Amino acid sequence: MAKCSPMFCGAEKRNIMNYHLILASASPRRIDLLSQIGLVFEVIPSDIDESKIRDHDHLRNIQLIALCKVQDVARKIKECGSQRGIVIGADTQIIIDGEILGKPIGRADALSMLSKLSARSHQVITGVAILDIEKGSNETWVEETNVYFREISPDEICDYLETGEYIGKAGAYGIQGRAAAFVERIEGCYFNVVGLPLSKLSQKLRKMQKIQDSDKRI
Repeated sequence: MAKCSPMFCGAEKRNIMNYHLILASASPRRIDLLSQIGLVFEVIPSDIDESKIRDHDHLRNIQLIALCKVQDVARKIKECGSQRGIVIGADTQIIIDGEILGKPIGRADALSMLSKLSARSHQVITGVAILDIEKGSNETWVEETNVYFREISPDEICDYLETGEYIGKAGAYGIQGRAAAFVERIEGCYFNVVGLPLSKLSQKLRKMQKIQDSDKRI
């Protein structure tokens, strides 16, 4: 039997959606983003091993990771006796010259990543999946944002690494933190770089809500 001990977020707000939402991630950034747009939701992290999900196509692979996350959490919820809710899952990666920069495994790895990003542009891609537990239906998509870094001096990189902010972040930086000083400009959704494309996500959720409401009237 799965253990269901979710964290409930946004309880002090009125939910802008009329259904039970579950975030398949414990990422503080994604929790803050969903709370920012007025969503009330539970947090039930996925336990999948992302390293075992492999597709030679970057865009398909990142969507597959997000889908596996929501399917894993939907399974946990069903094992706990519930059959309703919408699960949101996402995975964010950074790509430069066709190379995926994931989360750094240590300081030296982070140093290498930031050196590669200096004075260059890169793509931040987020694969998103939403799953209706009751229907078993799902939708996945990818949001892409181009980020342009100015030249970063070795001293600046070392100073940034001293903060520890790079830990647990794809590409070894967080645009919402001190690394904002490295960014000259972006093309696309800022919130996608933080961890979730809020505009597209809210549109997809409202569309799913309309489908649910329509089915209830039949």
